[in-house]
Amino acid sequence: MNLNRKTGPLYIQVKNILKERILNQDYPIHSLIPPESQLEKEFNVSKITIRKAVELLAQEGYVDKKIGYGTVVLNNAAFNNMSTGQNFSSFLLKEGKQLTKKVISVSQINTPTEIVTETTVKTCTLIERLYYLDEEPYIYMIHYIPLPVELPLELEYYAQSLYDALRKSGATFNQFRDEFTISLPPDSVKTHLNINQEVLLKRTRFAYDLNESLIEYSHAFYLTSKQSYVIDFTV
Repeated sequence: MNLNRKTGPLYIQVKNILKERILNQDYPIHSLIPPESQLEKEFNVSKITIRKAVELLAQEGYVDKKIGYGTVVLNNAAFNNMSTGQNFSSFLLKEGKQLTKKVISVSQINTPTEIVTETTVKTCTLIERLYYLDEEPYIYMIHYIPLPVELPLELEYYAQSLYDALRKSGATFNQFRDEFTISLPPDSVKTHLNINQEVLLKRTRFAYDLNESLIEYSHAFYLTSKQSYVIDFTV
């Protein structure tokens, strides 16, 4: 993975990527993150850069570096300030629920009028995904990605982690803002969720990079009649 020096200090970029993986449970709680040598090769940076990134993660309470053993991921529930959506996904998995996703479509469109004041990018990538809860339609997500680079339009490219796919194209994530409302979804969303006239919980997300540039604007519609939206806190 090649980082872009123009988007900020390399150690901050590495820290944010590792932090995101911890929150996504790519590095599970109580497991070891990859050793320094492996991370050096993956990010193509120096040992000092990796150490500074890990030190920041330790200061924020995500990891604990044990001499002679490795860097251990701590319980992150109390420190997770990145995404309540990820907390919710973790909650569902802990409850024994099966959560799967399908990429419905990927296309290039003009930047929506709702965000033209937040970005100078004239076009964006539109990605639509459907989440299944125990094999039944549950969440429909519509992502607008106003990156200055052209993103792949193949569905398979976004089959796993959307944010990992965006990082491959040079995106970095630094701040998220979620807004929740009750809304009647568009007809296309109703079709995919197999509902008629039903008001849904709607989450609108704004994601920004290290330069405070908007890199994601999205809507997620939750069919809470099947499963309540839960925010699980540890104190």
